[in-house]
Amino acid sequence: MRTSQITRKTAETEIDVTVDLDGTGQYDNETGVGFFDHMLDQLARHSLIDMKIRCTGDLHIDDHHTVEDVGIALGQALREAVGDKKGITRYGACLLPMDDALVRAALDLSGRPFLVWNVDLPTPKIGTFDTELVREFFQALSTHGGITLHVDALHGFNSHHIAEAAFKAVARALRDAVETDPRKADAIPSTKGAL
Repeated sequence: MRTSQITRKTAETEIDVTVDLDGTGQYDNETGVGFFDHMLDQLARHSLIDMKIRCTGDLHIDDHHTVEDVGIALGQALREAVGDKKGITRYGACLLPMDDALVRAALDLSGRPFLVWNVDLPTPKIGTFDTELVREFFQALSTHGGITLHVDALHGFNSHHIAEAAFKAVARALRDAVETDPRKADAIPSTKGAL
């Protein structure tokens, strides 16, 4: 069973995350931040990773701690669920169009976190959501998931479309990376013999 449950409590947030890498993209996400919940739903649906996320955060201050800390906990859950990475495809990539937006995501479940973020969100807000938090989420996810992640927005003028395309592109890349490689289901996908 490639599943994980992470509980993370700080003075700023209380988070419970459950993931199932072999799910069907079912989701049940409640963070108190509407746009962010919508993006997490997209991440689950398009990765086919079942996700249940509950977060109570200090939203009276702003959304920053909630978004970043969910990224931390979700990254930890994904890293735990994938285990020793035996049999996984390891790499994934997606070129995803959404109306005016075109976003490319490529990732490696290498255990070596690194984020390359070439995404310009033209407005400071999507509704009440600070657009700079999109990068904060993926930075936390990459760091705590041990993921090398590259995200590039190639086109787009609508911030909502660009952000959503980024979540969907990462989801599709993640879906490919966690899949079992039928030709090497019993091997670590590295010449080092470990990831």
